[in-house]
Amino acid sequence: MNKLKTGENVERVRSICLALPEADEIETWGHPTFRVNDKIFAGLSGDKDPDRTSCSFKSHMELRDALVQSQPNRYFVPPYVGNKGWLGVYLDLDEIDWELIEGLIVESYCLIAPKRLVKLVSPR
Repeated sequence: MNKLKTGENVERVRSICLALPEADEIETWGHPTFRVNDKIFAGLSGDKDPDRTSCSFKSHMELRDALVQSQPNRYFVPPYVGNKGWLGVYLDLDEIDWELIEGLIVESYCLIAPKRLVKLVSPR
């Protein structure tokens, strides 16, 4: 099975995404994407480096740039959507700050989701 669809870290991202109100998982371009109101707020991919599993999500440009600059081995600007403020993180690293990743995914969801759903999300 495709490594982007399995694995402990992939399952952890999946559970974070699908716990959000009205979130769905839909395979797009051969990769799992997570959507709200049919808009992507996170996606699993190997586009940056086909040998590595990563997750991308919408972020504020300033935060994205700070994370990429401070830890370029962990965070990156994803192809195709990076110019729109998206941030990528490699999921194949030994130590992952899951509290930060969850916060980034929730932030992405809140940037994409309708206001009525954002109100249902607990502040992190």
